[in-house]
Amino acid sequence: MKEGKVFIDTNVLVYAYDASAGEKHKMALEIMENLWDLGNGIISSQVLQEFFVSITKKISNPLNVITAKEIIKDLLKWKTVIIDGEIILEAIDIHSQHKYSFWDSVIIAAAIEGGAGTILSEDLSDKQVIKGTIIKNPFTS
Repeated sequence: MKEGKVFIDTNVLVYAYDASAGEKHKMALEIMENLWDLGNGIISSQVLQEFFVSITKKISNPLNVITAKEIIKDLLKWKTVIIDGEIILEAIDIHSQHKYSFWDSVIIAAAIEGGAGTILSEDLSDKQVIKGTIIKNPFTS
């Protein structure tokens, strides 16, 4: 199994900036601080797009566009996987083999392409390993 690099799914990122998320906010904030300290976070263009929409429209106290843009500008310092044709084709294979939604399969394919050893997500199957990358739900004990 791969080690080191950690891919963050949109839900973890949103919780880190959504103070109304309670305990998940605290946990996600700690995860993000660790990833900044270690320099091993990975995101994708899809995650950044979903994050922007969620953080400015879908949470109970949405952030303003300028603040969200500044957060994204900072996150672009991380390794950012751009969703291209090869990732889409890989996502189709993951979707077919593992029965994830297409959009979740794109997340997994991007994490694999980015060299992540771990994907942190509450939406995917905890402890499942796909192509050497393990999925972990950081909100379960």
